[in-house]
Amino acid sequence: MDEVFKALADVSRRRLLDSLNARNGQSLRELCAGLDMTRQSVSKHLAVLEAANLVTTMWRGREKLHHLNAAPINAIADRWIDQYARERVRTLHDLKRALESEHIPMGNPEFVYTTYINTTPERLWQALTDPAFTRRYWSGIALESDWQVGSPVLWQNAPTEEVKDLQQVVLEAEPYRRLSYSWHLFQPEHAEHFGWSEEKFAELLKEKRSKVTFEIEPAPADAAVKAVRLTVTHDDFDPGSVMYEAISGKLPGSGGWPELIANMKTLLETGDPLPPVW
Repeated sequence: MDEVFKALADVSRRRLLDSLNARNGQSLRELCAGLDMTRQSVSKHLAVLEAANLVTTMWRGREKLHHLNAAPINAIADRWIDQYARERVRTLHDLKRALESEHIPMGNPEFVYTTYINTTPERLWQALTDPAFTRRYWSGIALESDWQVGSPVLWQNAPTEEVKDLQQVVLEAEPYRRLSYSWHLFQPEHAEHFGWSEEKFAELLKEKRSKVTFEIEPAPADAAVKAVRLTVTHDDFDPGSVMYEAISGKLPGSGGWPELIANMKTLLETGDPLPPVW
């Protein structure tokens, strides 16, 4: 957390994070154009933010794109906010989002989340693909598949319930390195949980399917701590997608990937998942 606080202490770096929060996945050129800073200054500040894990990068062809990574900020919230005034802060945050909603960009959103887990690539792969493992941190949900490209990813919400085919398909599968599959549409249980009317639910079913990708990077051989780097990228959303709001944890009543990955990380590192938040 020391590195995170040091990185956030500089106003220019906070402006860079604000820019990425407004529009994620920007190149160095785009960041320089939106801020009154030289290319060299922006590069130096981005290096500090990357070192603190507040920014993560991905290559798209020959272009390097920068993404805001919420994991360290969520960790600060868990340590310094949740135990003191969690509900009060959340209420103020929801009010702020409601007041500013008309200014939220309506481009195709993309969720990128990077964290480090003190485990092995093999164990992390098991956590992502073993139904008995997913059930422990995914609110009792078991994911079942042979994890071959083109195979379905089936869901079982509880041991006593039937296995469901939500039309999810494995898109990429490189054991211990990379896993990608198409994502489901909203289900009736979501409508019940969020209190949506039949009309609202029917409208949300028109959203296009998205996809989620997990990239696993082992720690360098000479690293003092053998932490594995996990990057979760969830994209291919419609502009203004409610599913994006749900998986990113921005939809009130949803924990999204940040909560789910934190739960998995805790399970892998301690043997016990976090207690449920919602």
